Amino acid sequence: MHLYRSKDGTVIEHGGNHFAAPALAWDALIARDDLQAFLERQVSTARQLDHLPDLLAPIGSQEVWGAGVTYNRSRSARMEEAQSAGGGDFYDRIYGAERPELFFKAPPSRVVGSGDRVVIRRDSSWSVPEPELTLLVAASGKITGYTIGNDMSARDIEGENPLYLPQAKMYDGSCALGPGIWLSENPLPGSTEIRLEIFRDSSLAFQGITNLAEMKRTPETLVKYLFSHIRFPNGCFLMTGTGIVPPERFTLKANDEIRITIEPIGTLVNTVG
Repeated sequence: MHLYRSKDGTVIEHGGNHFAAPALAWDALIARDDLQAFLERQVSTARQLDHLPDLLAPIGSQEVWGAGVTYNRSRSARMEEAQSAGGGDFYDRIYGAERPELFFKAPPSRVVGSGDRVVIRRDSSWSVPEPELTLLVAASGKITGYTIGNDMSARDIEGENPLYLPQAKMYDGSCALGPGIWLSENPLPGSTEIRLEIFRDSSLAFQGITNLAEMKRTPETLVKYLFSHIRFPNGCFLMTGTGIVPPERFTLKANDEIRITIEPIGTLVNTVG
């Protein structure tokens, strides 16, 4: 089952058909820890749609948080980019530590949806997308769904000094979520693939693939630390880190198209503005 947010309201996809969800506030839905079961009960009386309306980012008033250095590939890349600043071993320590790296990524106003434009900082010469499985977490701390996240990052700014992480990660247009939310009571298997493709002038400029089995930390562990001393009355989204990092010679350019695919969630598509 998928849940979408559109200009015309909330849409449920179930059994290959689309239905108009009851007129309930998005935040009230997202905060529920019985979200899938609740929507399955609504489908029987919901109005069926003949097409999927234009989509918005699947977020209301929720915050988006990020987890760093959860894949070995990310650990290696971060150590390389921070080496000249003397911070190369910071990321090695994080990778091996019990406590994960967690950071605030974006308020809703800085989040775009599939089909929208993401942004690279004007003061960055080395920017990349970071394709990430993103958790929908209910107010209770239960993982109720999954979406795709693009954690846009300025690698040169973060590499200059690890304390510059907020500037490298948090700016207008730095976060994309979508296209919708895959609802499931069961965790996605380790064999689930994350695929990144970047097209430039209609040609494939970069591609990479990883799977969830490459994650060192479990989603449940990340959520446990995030919720240990913070409340999220309307739920939240948590990006779980990236296992795909383009090589040092690669940086995004204006009008590049970024495609991130995670089945059964779908494909998040963004153009660089």
